Amino acid sequence: MARRRVHEYVTLPAATLTLVLAATACGGGGGGGDTDSLQVWIMEGTNPDASAFFDAVNETYTEQTGIDVEVEFVPWADAQNKISTAIAGGTVPDVVELGTTFTPEFADAGALHDLSGYVDDPSRFQQEMYSMGVVDDAAYGVPWYASIRSIIYRKDIFEEHGHEEPTSWEELRETATELAEAEDGMIGFPVPGQAQYSVMPWVWGGGGEVAVQESDGTWTSTINSPEGRAGVEFFTNLSLEDGLSTTGAVNWNEIDVMESLADEDAVMAISNSSNPKAIIESNPDLEGKLGAFVLPGQEEGYMDSFAGGSLLSVFEGTGNEEAGWEYVDLLTQGEYFDRWGEESGFFPAGVAEIEAYAESGDPLVEPFAVQLLEAGKSTPAVPAWSQVEAEGIIVGMQQDILNGEATVEEATDRAAESIETILNEGN
Repeated sequence: MARRRVHEYVTLPAATLTLVLAATACGGGGGGGDTDSLQVWIMEGTNPDASAFFDAVNETYTEQTGIDVEVEFVPWADAQNKISTAIAGGTVPDVVELGTTFTPEFADAGALHDLSGYVDDPSRFQQEMYSMGVVDDAAYGVPWYASIRSIIYRKDIFEEHGHEEPTSWEELRETATELAEAEDGMIGFPVPGQAQYSVMPWVWGGGGEVAVQESDGTWTSTINSPEGRAGVEFFTNLSLEDGLSTTGAVNWNEIDVMESLADEDAVMAISNSSNPKAIIESNPDLEGKLGAFVLPGQEEGYMDSFAGGSLLSVFEGTGNEEAGWEYVDLLTQGEYFDRWGEESGFFPAGVAEIEAYAESGDPLVEPFAVQLLEAGKSTPAVPAWSQVEAEGIIVGMQQDILNGEATVEEATDRAAESIETILNEGN
């Protein structure tokens, strides 16, 4: 019998979640040990044909275990509140897809089952993503699929004007400048204001950190170090000093940037690994005209980019933890691991699988896979990081600079102070 659904969503802080779990532990969560059926929550929209995919997965799982599966698709926008409410009401599913930055929050609350004893070889997963599910040496989620940001560019325009892919920041700036001048009316390089994962690479590339944990357990942000500021200043100056962006981009998010490429308004831009497929579907005229390259380092090599995606977790206290792990295991290796990546446009979050893409020779896939393997980086795996994102600390910093409301020094000082306050109070 399907578990009762709760539709009134409220956000609960980690401390409250812990108390709720303690109060409802005797009820065995939402599962009640019913191993005849398994309930799974998957985020909506990642795979356009998700129903057919899970029909196949569920058939295989039921054949192997004798357990029926019910999959519910949850909108990303509702996910955090829906999960909090399910915990409060004792109606959690057995298995859940979680964004990498969600996982530490729910793990810290005691809501998730430790999967360490089930994972035979953690090294088979992309390690930055795997680390996002690890809290106090226990694994509360395993990577399912991954995405990363590199640069998508108009290969036909580069070739027409005799340009190669840039290999340093200065080459990037010069190439964007020359091509924007040659292609009247096109944006050389959009600098979005509402895309924090487009800002982070420049902080890391300059030598700063959004946050690092010191030996005494406290957190320090070096966004406002000379190195961190150098990266932020270079990126924002592409707009403010070099005129390579557009004033409206101060309010752009990653979707807006992708649409600027699809609408043939931009020469190149930082973009997600899943976007080339979507861009070409939106504008078939761009077939064969796009390329991609790894984010170049300040002088040479690569700079780090945010490795995001989703983990799969099993809820604690349902009585179906082992059955839940068997479902997670089915999705995170072999046929279905590969198939989800192919259908969704994301990478399976396994090292061997990503390596195969990095050797594929596909010009719109290989560079992103190389970025993920060689220069992928995660945000701090702590519950309080979700508050940093919810309060838009990095977005606010970026917009203040682009709007001329703060200097790089002022904005990075405020961002560093806010990040440190949030993370240290959350310890």
